[in-house]
Amino acid sequence: MTQATRTAGWPAVLVVATGIFTVVTSEMLPVGLLTPMGAALHVSEGTAGQTLTTTGIVAAIAAPLVVPALGRLDRRTALVALAALLAAANLLAAWSPTFAVMIVARVLVGIAMGGIWSLAAGLAVRLVPPGAVGRATATIFSGIAVASVLGVPAGTFLDALAGWRAAFVVVGALSGLVALALALVLPALPAERAPGFSGVATLLRNPRVVTGLVVVALLVVGHFGAYTYVRPVLEGLAIDAPLIGTLLLVYGVAGVLGNFVAGTAAVRSVGRTVLVLAGLLVGAVALLAVAPSAPAAAVALVVWGLGYGGVSVTAQTWMMLAAPDDRETASSLFAGVFNGAIALGAVGGGLVVDGFGPAAVLAWGAVLVLGALVAMAIGRPVR
Repeated sequence: MTQATRTAGWPAVLVVATGIFTVVTSEMLPVGLLTPMGAALHVSEGTAGQTLTTTGIVAAIAAPLVVPALGRLDRRTALVALAALLAAANLLAAWSPTFAVMIVARVLVGIAMGGIWSLAAGLAVRLVPPGAVGRATATIFSGIAVASVLGVPAGTFLDALAGWRAAFVVVGALSGLVALALALVLPALPAERAPGFSGVATLLRNPRVVTGLVVVALLVVGHFGAYTYVRPVLEGLAIDAPLIGTLLLVYGVAGVLGNFVAGTAAVRSVGRTVLVLAGLLVGAVALLAVAPSAPAAAVALVVWGLGYGGVSVTAQTWMMLAAPDDRETASSLFAGVFNGAIALGAVGGGLVVDGFGPAAVLAWGAVLVLGALVAMAIGRPVR
């Protein structure tokens, strides 16, 4: 690491973490807005949920391609451009008069997300001294965990205050501020080497990488298969919109706690941490499925938040252990699979909820999470 990048230090790390938070919040935003957004765009809740599917598919394709495609382009330039694209995409979503325009906006969000996530993952080693790389990496990836658990309730509260379009405007403005901060705080970050597409193929021959990707895919598909449609489930308990926002905020707070607890536990044993997280997720959806009231639903969402809040940091730890010599490519694969799993979860959950109702989508999610445990048992674990 050069002295120029070393002086960037923690301010740069925090800005990058904020960028990660913003891009994941942009992706998750429709989850808490399905009912009003679907009504305004004249589509069903299941169809409105496909805005999440679209973003996930595009991000999944973009993530493993962006690193080799950028070649030797300065990483600061790329990150600033991608953050500006994210701002424009969210503002387009806020304006969208039809569902087709909304889908275009969500495609742009997916491109920005795949690129930002992939590039940000490898920056810690270039921004702080060697002894602080572990903490800096954890801080950057905490943006994913915090956004995953807080982005949805934030959107729900903004919807209650000023409407669902205002939620997209706020996130778009935040994305623009992130682009400006990246330009001001990040040092020049020339590519350390020109990565090729062969690096992706090489990692896909690593059995520990493949096992980690399969486990991540099943956990995330299971989670989003159910959680994308958690608002209709809660509405089925006769819970009104303001209280739903409060319950999702409780879920978010539990998720932040789960992120940091799991991050500490994963350092000691990734495998055992995955087992605990999967158990929490299955227990949560089972409890919510039989919840007779809002207090019972609140308990289920706390357990759910604790479980899912630890998934991203634990999965990232797995990937870093599986491919310590190629972190940037490993992170791009992780980002691609993670976002593809979000898309599959949303589309599968949409089909289930439209065909069988909100309760069935909880069972769908639990079965997939259990599948992750099977994949870990028969695959190659990391040490």
